[in-house]
Formats: sequence, C-alpha cells, structure tokens
Amino acid sequence: MRARTTVAAALSTVLALSLSACGDNTGEGDDGTVNIGIAMPTKTSERWINDGQDMVKNLKVFGYKSTLKYADDDPKTQVSQVEDMISEGVDALVIASVDGHAFKGVLDKARDAHIPVISYDRLILDTENVDYYASFDNEEVGEQQALFIAERLGLVNGTGKGPFTVELFAGSSDDNNTRFFFKAAMDILKPYIAQGDLIVRSGETDLDEVTTRRWDGVLAEKRMNRILDADYAGKRIDAVLSPYDGMSLGVIRALKKHGYGTAGKPLPLVTGQDAEIPSIKSIKAGEQSQTVYKDTRKLALITSYMVNAVLHDKKPAITDEETYHNGRKVVPAYLLQPVSIDKSNYKSVLVGSGYVDSSDLD
Repeated sequence: MRARTTVAAALSTVLALSLSACGDNTGEGDDGTVNIGIAMPTKTSERWINDGQDMVKNLKVFGYKSTLKYADDDPKTQVSQVEDMISEGVDALVIASVDGHAFKGVLDKARDAHIPVISYDRLILDTENVDYYASFDNEEVGEQQALFIAERLGLVNGTGKGPFTVELFAGSSDDNNTRFFFKAAMDILKPYIAQGDLIVRSGETDLDEVTTRRWDGVLAEKRMNRILDADYAGKRIDAVLSPYDGMSLGVIRALKKHGYGTAGKPLPLVTGQDAEIPSIKSIKAGEQSQTVYKDTRKLALITSYMVNAVLHDKKPAITDEETYHNGRKVVPAYLLQPVSIDKSNYKSVLVGSGYVDSSDLD
C-alpha cells in the first residue's frame, strides 16, 4: 500500500524547501529575465484556462516571466509550441500534454539545452527527459467516482435492491491519467459486476472499448445515445461512470433525449471530475450527481515551487517515487488529494474555499 503524505504536511515541506531555494543567491529571477515555458492543452475546458493563469501568477511571485501557450487539443501544435519555446531559450518547461506519447524527440532538445521539464497533471510518456511530475492522486479520483456509485446504490452496505445497471466511460486513450482513473474505479466495481449486483448491458467493460478521444463531451453523448438505443429499450439505466465533467454533461444530454429527468423517470447517477461551473450548476439542479474536485490553485502553486527549486539546483518536495513509470523511468511525483463533491457539500467545499463564487452558480 502506498504511503500518502498529508497535503498540509507536504505543503509545509514544499514551502520550506522553496524558501530555502530562494535563499540560495543565484541571481535567477531577481531581474525578471528568467522565462518559464508553459504548455497547456486546450481552452475548451475552463480548468485549463485557470491552470495557465494560476501558473503565470505564481511564477510572477518568484520573479519569473512566463510564456503561456494553448494547443487547441492538437498534439502536433503543442509539440511545435514546445519546440519554439526551447529555441527561444526558456529556462524551464511546464507541460500539460495533449498526447503524452508525443514529446520524445522535442524533449531530447530540452535535455541538450539543459532545460528542466515538469509534467503538469498529465504524465509525459516514453522519454527519460522528464524531471518531475505534479498532479493529484489519480487512483483516488477513480476510487471516489466508483465508491459514490456503489454507496448510493446501496451496494456497500447491502441495502440496495438490485441488480442495478451501469455503463462505463473513460477518458482519452493518449492521456496516462485515463488508465489510473479507470483501473481504480474498476477495482471497486468489478466485484459487484462479477456477482451480478451490477449489470453492464452494453457489455463494454474493457478500457479500449470505453475511452473517449480528447475527453470530448460530444463523443460521450453520441456513445451514450448509441448504448441507450441498442441496450436499454424498455429498460432503465441506474448509473454512469463518467470520468470528466464535460463528458458527464454530454451523457446527461443523451439521457434527457431518451426521457430521463422527467416525472417518473429520474436521471441515473452520473459521476464527473474537475468541479467545472456548468457541472456544479447541474449538481445544484439535481442532474449530475457527483464530481471530483481538484484544487488546481494548489497544483499551480506546487508546480511553481518545483520550478523554483530545480532552477536553484534543489530537489523539490516529492510524495511518490514509485507509482508513475512513464515507460522509460519512474518520474518523481508530488500528488495532491482530490475531494468528492455532491449536492450535500458543494457550497461548503467549493464556495467556502473561494474556488467558486456563489454568484457564478445562479
């Protein structure tokens, strides 16, 4: 079992190391000439817009400039952007990849230019030229989604009168997180499926059958429509394992087209991830059931500490040095803890922490 450092303790360690690094008088950042390249995947999700802005803001506190680029979910565009930043002489790279497999060649150039690379939230694969990884506990994300379904259906305590039906969705096949989310969720759900308490009427239970390219809500909607038409005529679906809010809303659109959400035909349980405002509104309205909150403000802060440490030849604080093998090496990681959110706690956790303004949910 992996040892998990508490967020409070780890944040304290990171801050201490960061302040120590600042005391190492290298002169870097003092005149604002140190430039950090930030490559984010897309602007179609509000979380990535916020991640990029928070990274720029936090790095500015350290006295660093930033070059922030978005790739419109195109791996070739993102590789080209990173290559340009290397040519421009950035001092470090922070990359949230569109396709984790796409960076081997370009990061060879980063190595040759002595540019440290931090993989942000999505692990970069198939290259030794990744120094550190900052993310959330991806196994915990999948566990929280699956446990929400199992608990709400009464499977955990044996009060549920099943069998219940469930359909499974996963994220993009080129995102390493997809594998962690889905495996952790299925470790919880598979026993119930095996003993007949949960039934997947589509029969689609393998990861390669349920992935959704680029986490696309439209593609999730199309697949949900197909499954409902083919496998649920005259039958009810009780739960949908959805790994991301944008997909969850697509699933709900399909369900509504098939009469769910009306009197006598309530929506099934639908999970999610990222606590995006449209999904929090949906939870508030009683449609989407759950999401997993990942405080990306903390992720941007931790990553900025990492950048500052490596630029001062310090080892940043790490919470996991075993789990994240990218195909070439184990990448030392700092993992933050996610939080399951539903109608009972979205106000106290999201609004109470300032992550979401209550006026945004009206």
